[in-house]
Amino acid sequence: MARSFVLTLLGLTLVLRGTEGVSEICRGARCLSAPSWTRPCVGAHCPGRTEPDPPAASSRLFQHFTQARQSPVYQQDAQYSHHTAPLPPYVQPHQGFTQQDGTRRTNPRTLTAEVFHPGCAGGTCPTSVSQHQTSDDSTRECKGFGCKLRRQKPNVCSGDGCFTRVDDAHNSPVHVTDRAAQFLDELPEFGSERGARIQLTCDMKSGNNEVPAEDALVLQLELSKSQEAFVEALKGQQVEVKELQRLLSEQQGALVSQQREILEQQRRMYEQMEQVKSQYNLLMDSIKQTSLHNVQEEMDSHIESLTSQDRDECLELSDLCGDQQKCLNTPGGFRCHGMTEREATLGMCGLGYFFNSDMDECQACHECDGEPMASPCTFTMDAVCSGPAAADSPLSLSWSGDVSLPGGKNQIGTHSSPGVKIHIQGRSEPGLVSAEDGHLVLRQHGLVWLDENMAVTHGCRSFIQVCLRLNDTAGSDRLDLSGVRVEQREVKSLQSVSISGVAEVSPGHAISLYIQSASQHCNQSNEGLQLYTPTVAPLSLLWLSHDTGAVAMTAQATVTAHYHTTFRPVFRTTSTSDPYVVGLTHDGRGVRFAESGTVRFVFQQAFYSMGQACVAEGFQLLAYVNRNGTGMELSRAFKPGVHYRDTSISLSGATQVGSGDTLAFEILSPGQCNVRYFGDETGISILSLVWVPAAISTSLFASVANTGLPSGAVRNKPLFFQQTSPQVAQMGLSGKGSADHARDFVFRESGSVSVALDLKLIHSCSLIKVTLLRRSDPQLVGDGARPVPVAQQVAGQIPEGSQWASVSLRVSFQVHNGTAVFFVLDCVRGRVNQISHHAGSGVSLMWVAAA
Repeated sequence: MARSFVLTLLGLTLVLRGTEGVSEICRGARCLSAPSWTRPCVGAHCPGRTEPDPPAASSRLFQHFTQARQSPVYQQDAQYSHHTAPLPPYVQPHQGFTQQDGTRRTNPRTLTAEVFHPGCAGGTCPTSVSQHQTSDDSTRECKGFGCKLRRQKPNVCSGDGCFTRVDDAHNSPVHVTDRAAQFLDELPEFGSERGARIQLTCDMKSGNNEVPAEDALVLQLELSKSQEAFVEALKGQQVEVKELQRLLSEQQGALVSQQREILEQQRRMYEQMEQVKSQYNLLMDSIKQTSLHNVQEEMDSHIESLTSQDRDECLELSDLCGDQQKCLNTPGGFRCHGMTEREATLGMCGLGYFFNSDMDECQACHECDGEPMASPCTFTMDAVCSGPAAADSPLSLSWSGDVSLPGGKNQIGTHSSPGVKIHIQGRSEPGLVSAEDGHLVLRQHGLVWLDENMAVTHGCRSFIQVCLRLNDTAGSDRLDLSGVRVEQREVKSLQSVSISGVAEVSPGHAISLYIQSASQHCNQSNEGLQLYTPTVAPLSLLWLSHDTGAVAMTAQATVTAHYHTTFRPVFRTTSTSDPYVVGLTHDGRGVRFAESGTVRFVFQQAFYSMGQACVAEGFQLLAYVNRNGTGMELSRAFKPGVHYRDTSISLSGATQVGSGDTLAFEILSPGQCNVRYFGDETGISILSLVWVPAAISTSLFASVANTGLPSGAVRNKPLFFQQTSPQVAQMGLSGKGSADHARDFVFRESGSVSVALDLKLIHSCSLIKVTLLRRSDPQLVGDGARPVPVAQQVAGQIPEGSQWASVSLRVSFQVHNGTAVFFVLDCVRGRVNQISHHAGSGVSLMWVAAA
């Protein structure tokens, strides 16, 4: 449309220029008389004309062109592209007409005729000038644009009847534009193709003769709006394209992520398939190695076990439910008619059964079959098994409990020769052991080290013996782990006893503690037996997992019928869990070690002595290590002597050993003392030890310091020590500069600790106490918290005729990083005169990692 408008304006300009090129002398009334005008006046603008002013005629011509453009013919012609019909000859219309207001207007076609006929002047132009035009044009050379227009009109018409009347459609200015376009095609300087369509429009310059170009303005506005709409649409499309690109990028990212996940899943599936193949191959190998006979035996055993969770308790057990008629057998148990819940809580179901309140019947307790037991079976609750030990199970644990005489009393009047069973009560969680019917039942496989601190008085005319006994799961077989004899005294006084032992155990094994007498005189005594009740649990247990690689060994000293002053026992092995690591030497006088590690040991020997020298000087038990042919004393214990009495001496310690080292013992007695040493199957002369690899264990030994020893009226005075063994990273004495220098044993890593203390002292106290206190790090208990007692041992007066007395303390417990322990001494009604720091007083510690 813009191109058509420009071409139309160009064509009209060319037509006007061509009209000006045909110059004639002005004729008529309105020709200008000014001498400056040299060119002839032609057309309607000449003076003397009666028509309106040229600007009005031009305006009417523009209006006519505008109306013609809006006509259907113009719109149809505007659609033409290349081919246009030849222009018909122009027919002169009427020169003018009168408007409604009476003014005469010149017909626009007259002005158009003047444009195309330069020689025409006035309203009667075709008549008046036709001959003049003919005569002049025929003899004169034609030049300019107008000539080319005139070439299209070879026959010059003059007069009123020159032109033939034609239809108004062909006389309209639309066809004038068509003719102009036709002549414009003949102009070589424009270079247009033949038959090109040109539309003419008049756009006058600004001034008095300005003609408004409303169509052009409308076209420009429409074009501007179209461009804005196009730009907005383009922007919208760009936004949509960006959004599509963003969505495409997200989809591509999601696709890449999904592909990665698929590849990872495929890799995992491949690994799982490889594992399945490996397990399948192992299973096939095991199946091939398993014989059909073994499979049949396992099936028979399983069937037998199943037929045994459904037994007829009503027929097998007597006095069940009080009356056999009230008993009804059920799968896995029985039911008593009329039994109340209160009767069930009192144990009416019997041993090995519990009352199921949901089913209102008694059912057999569940057996864990080798698995650890989380909680034991009670009268109203079944046993809970904790399942097999996990891969990250602890390497060591500790446990503590109380002991008392039967019936919860601390004194009994008489007891029989078979002995009195000491009742054991637990203080710790039942995951490791559980206290049942006065004895301990083990719940896990491993090795156990037991320590018991006991203070007892008795009026028997002979000794009493404290025994530590192990029973198997069935209860039919028993093994005495240790036995200590407590001598008879003329004056009844409190005597301290420390007994220790080691054993390899399985779930279901039971440990018991007994007191036995050797004669009937004790049974007929009215003074009876009395136990001192301490404020701290006297029984402790250290459990070591088989994953530690620890080895337990027991050996019994051989019986000798001769009296000796110096005795070096010869042992024979009773049990060992690994004879390659721990075993006896070729002569049986010592224990040899094949690998380096830490050893906790105890040796106790019963003997009978005669002579006053035995009472005055007493006995000493020494332990020493032979390393590379050189003997080194580890520790020693002191025991006050007796005259015509049976007693026992015991020593417990801990040390680090290397490959090829040996451990041996020796008992020293006075020269004028006759001693006979005993040995039998009751554990009165037995060596017990446990060896732990050096990678997870260590030991420490310290003797009592010669400075700062408590003396006089001692009331809870701390003991100070001097470390004699090499320094280790896991524990040690508090260093110089600290407030607790040489008093606290500080632990730097978590684990289980076994402690053994021996004191040799002179005192006049009616009761002397030694207590081990634990002080944890401030993060656990806070600053200023009071220490907690861990273990305690009590002893009475010094025996008559003896110069020195002794007291020992043994215990096992858990420690953490920052835990500190120390010992205090307390004298009741008396004073402490001296504590030996040369020999017979010292402490040994063994540390084992907890996990």
